[in-house]
Amino acid sequence: MRTPYFLIDETVIERNCKILDRVRRESGCKILLAQKAFSCFDTYPLVARYLDGTTASGLFEARLGKEKFGKETHVFAPAFTDEDMAEIVKICDHIVFNSKAQLLKHHAICRKHGLEISVRVNPECKTQGSDIYDPCAPFSRFGIKVQDMDDEIASRVDGLHFHTLCQQGLEALEKTLAAFEQRFGKYIKGMKTVNFGGGHHITREGYDVDGLIKLIKDFKSRYGVQVYLEPGEAIVLNAGTLVSTVLDIVHNERDIAIMDTSAACHNPDILETGHAYTPPIRGAVAKGHLYRLAGNTCLAGDVIGDYHFKTPLKVGDKVTFEDMALYTMVKTNMFNGINLPSIYVKRLDGRVELLREFGFEDYVSRLGKKT
Repeated sequence: MRTPYFLIDETVIERNCKILDRVRRESGCKILLAQKAFSCFDTYPLVARYLDGTTASGLFEARLGKEKFGKETHVFAPAFTDEDMAEIVKICDHIVFNSKAQLLKHHAICRKHGLEISVRVNPECKTQGSDIYDPCAPFSRFGIKVQDMDDEIASRVDGLHFHTLCQQGLEALEKTLAAFEQRFGKYIKGMKTVNFGGGHHITREGYDVDGLIKLIKDFKSRYGVQVYLEPGEAIVLNAGTLVSTVLDIVHNERDIAIMDTSAACHNPDILETGHAYTPPIRGAVAKGHLYRLAGNTCLAGDVIGDYHFKTPLKVGDKVTFEDMALYTMVKTNMFNGINLPSIYVKRLDGRVELLREFGFEDYVSRLGKKT
């Protein structure tokens, strides 16, 4: 298997899905796959055994969910073009608008096609440190604040939607839900649905699953609504690796290993967060031989991170990055003409199957006329 390559483990996906299925069954909620985190549709038939459908961030994701997953298809975007809306209403079951203006603009065509409609609201409840992933941060473009909510909006929708979490536990949801009820409580009882959004790390070790089930049941009993969750990471948490090879080792005050993978091309979250996030590496230790792992692009800041290893790295060594199914394949790019990692899947029966290899035609097809 030529590096770099992603390897997706269906056994781990199924384990995660069984935890989510328990939440569904015991709480009465519905759970959707947030495709923005993971869109490897070859695994959708497995996930579809356990979940209720997909949620999308635009037309293409919505179409992917409809065609490859089936079941319910939900979509949210900060704004929709008329051209996209004409297609979305043909394939979606539920649409979430971000503003009153968007709701009023597209309301009629959605009702004509029988879609359920929600609006996204902003509970103004900050529970995380980094503004880059926080929809409740100052100047956020996401969701209607309570002072802008009115009876006209409420009369035109079937549901309310908030999404404020990122890789968080039950405590953050409890705090957010309390703020949501305090601000929007008078509107909730007239709704059919309330969507708690994503960012719930339900399948993470130590997550209070029993507490989540109780919270959802209590909310449903108070308001008589259908509750939705739409996790992305929780579905594929720890279900993927990215295997890379050391191409060269240079020295500039410290040893720097040049890899055949790249933060800029294959894991942009590293650079987006300013290295607040760095991927775990199999076999790395707390103290040992120190290396800075860097990509093979012309970007000076294409740095993956600093890691310690028990033994010195050599050219040709394989390095395995863990927890690589989420927010990696969906964000990869071909900057500098760097090729994309191949995608393999390890089936439930242990077979390893190649799903996709990439090459020059994939690169050139994005930049000019098809030949």
